[in-house]
Amino acid sequence: MAGRRCSERAVSEIAPINPWLLEKLVCPVTRTPLRWDAARSALVSDAAGLAFPVRDGVPVLVVREAVAL
Repeated sequence: MAGRRCSERAVSEIAPINPWLLEKLVCPVTRTPLRWDAARSALVSDAAGLAFPVRDGVPVLVVREAVAL
């Protein structure tokens, strides 16, 4: 359990999203997991080739708001 807490801390320092939520989020197009891309400050769907913005810590999972990779 201690290893999991360390992992959650590491993710929360990198992503402005709660680690528990980040594990649950999926791409609205492909329903595949999203990953945090610190360089883009966005959640990325590799399957869809899209980057979804995060504004004030809130993921914006609207396709028209996404940026093509």
